[in-house]
Amino acid sequence: MCAAYELEKLGIDSVILEPAATAGGRCMTIRGGDKIVETTGATQTCEFDKGQYFNPGPSRFPQWHITMDYCRELGVEIQPFVNLNENAFYYTEGEDRGPLSGKRVRIREAKTDLRGYTAELLSKAIDPEALDAPMTAEDVEKLQDYLTYEGGLNRRSKKYEGHARRGYDSWPGGGFDEGKLANPYALQDLIQAGYGNYFHRANEVEYMSQMFTPVGGMDKIAKAFEAKVGSKIIYGAKAVEIRHRSEGGSRIVYEQDGQKKEMLGDYCICTIPPTILRKLQTDFPFQMKAALNVVPFQNSGKIGLQFKRRFWEEDDSVYGGISWNNLPIGEQWYPSNGFFGKKGIMIGYYIFGPISDQVGRMSPQERIEFALSHGEKVHPQYREEFENAIAFNWATTPHIEGCLAHFPKAMIKTFYPLLINGDKETYVAASWASHVGGWQAGAFEAARFTVKKIYDRVTAA
Repeated sequence: MCAAYELEKLGIDSVILEPAATAGGRCMTIRGGDKIVETTGATQTCEFDKGQYFNPGPSRFPQWHITMDYCRELGVEIQPFVNLNENAFYYTEGEDRGPLSGKRVRIREAKTDLRGYTAELLSKAIDPEALDAPMTAEDVEKLQDYLTYEGGLNRRSKKYEGHARRGYDSWPGGGFDEGKLANPYALQDLIQAGYGNYFHRANEVEYMSQMFTPVGGMDKIAKAFEAKVGSKIIYGAKAVEIRHRSEGGSRIVYEQDGQKKEMLGDYCICTIPPTILRKLQTDFPFQMKAALNVVPFQNSGKIGLQFKRRFWEEDDSVYGGISWNNLPIGEQWYPSNGFFGKKGIMIGYYIFGPISDQVGRMSPQERIEFALSHGEKVHPQYREEFENAIAFNWATTPHIEGCLAHFPKAMIKTFYPLLINGDKETYVAASWASHVGGWQAGAFEAARFTVKKIYDRVTAA
């Protein structure tokens, strides 16, 4: 739809063949009454209350993504997505995880303690006799001041003894209640628990503390595009052949309502996932077919859990954000909308690769039990408050059969160019054929890249 939208701006007409009954692909939102049918035959009907929803595919985007520009251009209302909430939790377990194994720890506590101990160690290291490179007394003093502040060190002893940033055992109040600081966890315990491995999750440019999401569901973006180019879409049209015409141009054979039909065009922009594209009848050259066969298109699974009350807010004071753990469920997301509401949808797992393949082979009910049995270790309220769920698996989703691709460096210079350069009048444009794999921005960027190539050819001719 993005390619058609941009082509229309340039005065180039197009037709979109959409195999599903609705447009948007992985830009999807599930609401009460929606029916999910997998390629395995497994069927789920969403029982969420009115106003509750779940994004099984893309759910957020950072401020620098071109997605922001399209939301502005298309009039899609957005709201903040709380990506990092340091009041959420880390949870790890295992014999090698030390004294903190099986204990949930607030993110702010772990971060403050690890930064404090690190600052203490660096503070000790700036003894001029221990440094290879000379530092002036003023340099040492400035660095010491910074480390003392950054790490919350005791100004006299230069030791880390805990800090208000990590929170209190009893919080300050009115009158004479000045609160009681919580004792820090031991450095060795924090390192052994592995919490430092999660710090990068909110420090990368794609995963900022504050991200954004459309108000009311991610499919608002797809619907905004559909409002612009919907007249160009043929729904229920499943491509089965992609051919080049001898006189130039493309010939597409597709099935609709049990009948085979043909579509001719000057160019073909193919956004079909590689899991399906590699099985179609095409006359792509051997090198391009080989590239399609090795695209690292992996699975992913998400589950949306509806709870009778927002216990994460009421009991744990967690409003938005993500709790990370080393459990098979990977992550637990708290909604960034509907604060103070009665009910809410938590994402009970967000998994990729082999574990998502394993869970994807389970029945929907088994996936729900998988989410509950692991999730209740972090939130004991799970089972008592649970109402219903939608357990979504992308590898068994019709017309998609997979989720995303990130090309390893070894393939960037070899197979990747074979895809984005296309063959004759056929071009591939999708998030999995971009450097922004797994994001809507990748699809947008790939579409714009391809539209420019076509426009340059058209104007040159």
